Amino acid sequence: MVACLRRLCLLLALALPATALAEQQDIAAAARGVVRIAIVATDGSEAYFVGHGSGFAVAPDKVITNAHVVELTREEKNLVIGVIPSEGRKSYGGRVIAYSPGNDLALIQLEEGHLPVSTFYAGAVSDGQHVTAIGYPGTVDRAQGLGLRQMVEPLSTVKTSGNISSGRSSQSFDTILHTAPLAAGNSGGPLVDDCGRVLGVNSFGSVSDGNDAEFGFAVSWREVASFLRQAGVSSLHTVIPCRSMAEADAAEAGLSQREAQQSEQSERAKADAREAAIEKARDTAERDIISARENAMAGAAVLLAFAVLGLGAGGLFYSQGRERRATWFLAGGGLLLLGAFALFFLKPSFSSIDERVKLPDDGRVTGNNAYAWEGDNICRVDFDRSRLTISEANDIPFNWTQSGCVNGSSQYVSAGSEWERATVPDSGNIITVSRFSPATGTLRIQRWLPDADTMDKARALLKDGPIRACGSDSDLLGRIAGLRSGLAALLPAQPNERLVYHCRKGRLAPPDPSN
Repeated sequence: MVACLRRLCLLLALALPATALAEQQDIAAAARGVVRIAIVATDGSEAYFVGHGSGFAVAPDKVITNAHVVELTREEKNLVIGVIPSEGRKSYGGRVIAYSPGNDLALIQLEEGHLPVSTFYAGAVSDGQHVTAIGYPGTVDRAQGLGLRQMVEPLSTVKTSGNISSGRSSQSFDTILHTAPLAAGNSGGPLVDDCGRVLGVNSFGSVSDGNDAEFGFAVSWREVASFLRQAGVSSLHTVIPCRSMAEADAAEAGLSQREAQQSEQSERAKADAREAAIEKARDTAERDIISARENAMAGAAVLLAFAVLGLGAGGLFYSQGRERRATWFLAGGGLLLLGAFALFFLKPSFSSIDERVKLPDDGRVTGNNAYAWEGDNICRVDFDRSRLTISEANDIPFNWTQSGCVNGSSQYVSAGSEWERATVPDSGNIITVSRFSPATGTLRIQRWLPDADTMDKARALLKDGPIRACGSDSDLLGRIAGLRSGLAALLPAQPNERLVYHCRKGRLAPPDPSN
């Protein structure tokens, strides 16, 4: 018992750092889509800082924030909106294209540039759930003595953590009550879960005299979803609950061990059944041999009796001088005698039992089954083995060929018993590595959400442009393998997301045009 407790403690100690790392990677990835919304007044020659808030990208060129952050810009024409990302070297101008003071939401269109898009969690939040507020609190800016010049340049965000306190909401619109510290400037920034998915838009905080605990209110997903729908913006969202990679790894290890045990038990049962079938077949073959031997000897005895009668009759006719008839009977008796000897000596031998045993078909696959999945397949997510943070759990088509071409456009390269491919997009901040096992029909897709600097380095690996075609020439396969090798040196060992699919033969039905 003590030894088991020690092993359990050791496993927990090993798992906890991985969990913390996974959460920090996801929070850092979520922060890359957060921006400072700066309101600046201009009189033609000089600029004056009026105020600021936070926001985050819901589309590459669209940012959501609070209505009260941009309220003055609707009244004062000399005010401009600056959108300052958390990384990079450029800031962008923006204009309000949707405004809803009833639930304190506004949508800003960028005049140029693209930002990493945030993913919303559309499921129910739980009481006590850990959350993180991301934004640009003015108290931190003032404490650091930042001037206008520093505040309109890309600067990393500030992250504060707390917990959900469900059951209480503002009376005017649906909000999420939480304990993550907020300050002026946090308005419009996201409240995210441990997987970096947005739960709501931070709007306002409780007023405290310094002796009471402070609380924050975030506009809920329900309000945000309705606002974005009316603005004609399709958001990224998921309903898959958050889990750490350590939890996914532990679940997969448990499932793999259980499946290995089941496979071993199945193989043992098959072996027992095969042995029993062989014994039954041997017993049947032995009975058949005994029966055939008895029949052969009985037949030989009958032929011998007729042979004796034939020979005796031939001798009798010969003594009576009836030579012609004697010849026929003597010849017939001789043939019957030969038949009797032949039937006796050629009867089945007990040594032929093994040859008569018919081995049962155990259903084993013979030969190389590596390309059993060639053609159209449907791949479905195995939630127990997966960790989804930004992707939807839809079935995907997977057309596989012997040469490693997928869906007619993506070339995979052989990596031992599996095939793999890495993808670096022209824009955005997602790097994908896919691995397919033709022997089992398992597709594993891992995704990283790196920072802008890492993305630039990853794109630099594609000196000859994106790899989009299928083919078997050595140059193409070398480029694909080289990209994967180069990314291994850039990316952390642990991805932000892992999807494990199990594929089966078939083709996805075309979408219903009426929907």
